[in-house]
Amino acid sequence: MADTLNAAEQSAGLFTTTAQFFQEGGPFMYIILAVFLVGLAITLERFIYLNMTQTRNQVVWKKLFPLLTQGKFKTAMEEAKKSGSAIAKILVYGLSRSAYATRHDEVEMAMEEGLMETIPHLERRTNYIAVFANIATLLGLLGTIMGLINAFTAVASADPSQKADLLSASISVAMNTTAFGLMAAIPLLLAFTYLQNKTNQLIDSMEMASVKFLNVFRQAQSQSKNQGGQG
Repeated sequence: MADTLNAAEQSAGLFTTTAQFFQEGGPFMYIILAVFLVGLAITLERFIYLNMTQTRNQVVWKKLFPLLTQGKFKTAMEEAKKSGSAIAKILVYGLSRSAYATRHDEVEMAMEEGLMETIPHLERRTNYIAVFANIATLLGLLGTIMGLINAFTAVASADPSQKADLLSASISVAMNTTAFGLMAAIPLLLAFTYLQNKTNQLIDSMEMASVKFLNVFRQAQSQSKNQGGQG
């Protein structure tokens, strides 16, 4: 029972401290909070999208690669068209061109075209997270500067005996916005770095899949030429 009361008191104390922290920081605190929430929403959306894309790519590749190695390009083409995954779209470009291409360079160019169309979807809105992190930091500094200006203005007309205490208290309050700006910016920058690395991993995996498909296509071409020469 005592532990429950202590936990409740600690929670209430934390809430009171947080509310006081916001009130002392002034209106810039709420602007920084809004910027952080927008950045957080983008982070969650990108995290879900990139993970779903990775999962779909892995499932589709496991299904299509055996068909490609067996030379069943038409069947692989039909399966790829049914899928809405990023890697399937790239393979559709390559498979479509392979039906009438005489050189593997033509297939490679087609798959690069598909990759170039896919990459913007992976990178969309990720850069905004870093932008919001920088905005949060700058708003924190701006709030501190505005707070210091108000503090020195108030101290100028205060009683001389109270100037030191009033100035130190005002500076402490003004620093709240810088602290909160950094508290918002650091997680957003970490999220931006993670999502950027995740995007690069996805792009690398799709490039690797393209290379594997091209190797299979070259092998199929050489086999058909050998069979034609034997005939």
